[in-house]
Formats: sequence, C-alpha cells, structure tokens
Amino acid sequence: MVRTHRVTIQDVAVLSGLSICTVSRALRNLPNVSEKAQRQVAEAASKLGYKASAAASRLAGGTTGSVAIVAPTATAWFFAQAVEAAEEVFGDSGYDTVLISLRNKATVRKQFFEDLESLAQRVDGLLLLNIDLAPGEVEALDASGLAVASVGMRNVPWDNVGIDDEHAAWQATQHLLGLGHWDLAVLSSNEHPVVTETPRFRGFRRALDEHHLTVHPDFVVGAGPSIDDGRRAMTELITRGARPTAVFAHCDEAAFGALTALREHGLSVPKNVSVIGIDDHPMSWFLGLSTVAQPVADQGAFAANLLCDRLLNNETPNQPSNHLLDTKLIERKTTRHKR
Repeated sequence: MVRTHRVTIQDVAVLSGLSICTVSRALRNLPNVSEKAQRQVAEAASKLGYKASAAASRLAGGTTGSVAIVAPTATAWFFAQAVEAAEEVFGDSGYDTVLISLRNKATVRKQFFEDLESLAQRVDGLLLLNIDLAPGEVEALDASGLAVASVGMRNVPWDNVGIDDEHAAWQATQHLLGLGHWDLAVLSSNEHPVVTETPRFRGFRRALDEHHLTVHPDFVVGAGPSIDDGRRAMTELITRGARPTAVFAHCDEAAFGALTALREHGLSVPKNVSVIGIDDHPMSWFLGLSTVAQPVADQGAFAANLLCDRLLNNETPNQPSNHLLDTKLIERKTTRHKR
C-alpha cells in the first residue's frame, strides 16, 4: 500500500467514531444526521484540516458534469449497496451518474473498452467496482484521460478502497479454530486454490499454519459466488466422503448454498457442521449465518469521495493510494464449539 500524509474522509470517520457514509452526509449537510453526529464530524474534520470537495458546478467549463459507475453486474446486492452510496456522494457534489453494467459478459466488457474514447467525451471520471482487469485494460483506462477510482481492486494505478481479504478469511478461520474445529473445509472462489491462491484462501491457510495444521486436499473445493455454486460445492464434498466439522465459505452466498446442501443430506448446522462466510449479506442475519462483515456502503461512499477530490483538484493531484477498511467477525447461529 502506498503510504502518504493525505488526509481523507476515512481519517475523519476514525476520529469521530462514525461510519464513512454518516461522515460524508454530515460534511455536506445532508438530512438524517443527528446534531450530535454533526458536531462530532465537524470537530474531527477541523482537527484534521479536512474539507469536503466543492460542488462540480463551481468548476470552470470543459467538463461534462457526469461520472460513470462500472460494475460486473447491476443485480448483485454488493454492487447495489456500493452504487447507492456512491450515487449520493456524486449527486451532492453536482455530478450526474451513468451506471454501466458489464452483465458478466465478455462481449459487453470488450465493447466497453473499445468505446472508452467515446465514453471520455460523455463523462469526466469512472468508478470501477470489483472488476478483475487484464494488463491491457489497465493501460487502456490509464490512456483514456479519465479520472478513475475503484472499489475492491488490487495493484491499480489509481485510488482504491477495499478490505484486507486475506485478513477477513483469517478472522473467519480463526473463529472456527477457536471453537475447537480442526477438520476444516473451504469453499474457495478459485477452482484450483492450492495451485493459484486467492487472498481469501491465503488467509484460510495462514490461520491453519499458525495452529500447525495443513490444508487437507479432500476438504478443498472451488465454488462461485452464488447460492447454487455453494450448494454444488458442498454436495461435492459430502458425496466424495469428506466429513469436516466446519466449513469456511469464501462469501455468504456460497455459505447459503452450503447450508442448503447440508440440510438436504440430513446434516444439522451447527450440531453436525459449523459454517461461516464473509460479507454480511442482507440475508445473513435472517439465516443466522456467522460471518465476517465488510462495510460495503462505506467503500462505495469513500471511493466516490476520492474520485470527486481528484476531479476537483486535478491541478495538484495527490498520489494514488489503497485504503483498506476494517472487517468485523459476527458470530450468529451457524457456528458453535465442537462437541
């Protein structure tokens, strides 16, 4: 991570003890912020010397007054929350928002990058949400002349906001180990995680290493980010004879699928198997899923603020930086001590 002395809205949030979304609203005098929160934010911002970006309408001519938010899909809950938070920041800063969904289709993605030059005539900047870019695509964005910020991306030459995925997985796995579970299975986002590690698989393995345990090959299976993917992966584990006492799923939706498969095979959660995910999906509390929560709306709001700062201070731009927000273990009903 690039270390700078740049004061950001995250610093104000930490000092005030409030969420980034609340701080963003307070700094712009938006409704639904209590007087107490307004005072906390004002005091923290004053101590740090932080000021919210001026409205885009105050800029000189030559700008479009629009920004585009680009997401792999517009329907997933993560992107919906991030987009809503970002749109509020952009709107209050005087920018219109264009939402571009790549619809998880290679043809749509290819067309997007082919049309970058045209898009640069219609928007001033891009906010990218969790898009896995190829090197040539990074170069194309860099050459477009557009200001760029992102959420959940790694090793990019612009401002990014995300979480420490490795640490989040470590938190989840440590929770299971702390409950006395030694035979742990993992539903990984990578079909071959032992060969090519993802950050979340790396966090899982690191937690095991710290307890002098190894990853059991029979307890590793690839799973996509959907309920169906999780159900299929958990069914595969069960049918191959694997009997872990606990399962770490790389995301909550995969965990939901695992819960379904376990129930279909007559296994009780958490009596027979404990299950934990990552995200704190809106349905996690309803299903009682233990998880490691990530602040999705705060990531969207923070990244939007960074993009506005860059657009409104383009004569003296700050060095791009990577900002990692905290994750939090939430213990619910799907994990318990091994008996």
